[in-house]
Amino acid sequence: QVQLVESGGGLVQLGGSLTLSCGASRQINRMAWFRQAPGKEREFVAGINWAGGTATYADSVKGRFTVSKESADKTMYLQMSNLKREDTAVYYCGARNAWSQEYGYWGQGTQVTVSS
Repeated sequence: QVQLVESGGGLVQLGGSLTLSCGASRQINRMAWFRQAPGKEREFVAGINWAGGTATYADSVKGRFTVSKESADKTMYLQMSNLKREDTAVYYCGARNAWSQEYGYWGQGTQVTVSS
């Protein structure tokens, strides 16, 4: 079992920056950020492998978001900059084991609202 706890969401102005954190109860193969806007399905934002630190991004956030990890704290971060209205969503932290293709562990979510 893995417990995930997100933090760092809030209200930010258009073009502003915000950093989200996700603390895990133990290290796990891969962690990722997803988001879900009202009336839309949950979508992948960015992910990182715990060993090696290889990161991947959705096209919509490339160049604006950076995912990173701090192994000692078992924490994943999402640095978001140049935020757009369409970035408004509940952001979820997910994690999966090496043998699984699906993310089986989820945090409770944190709201990010981009306003003008």
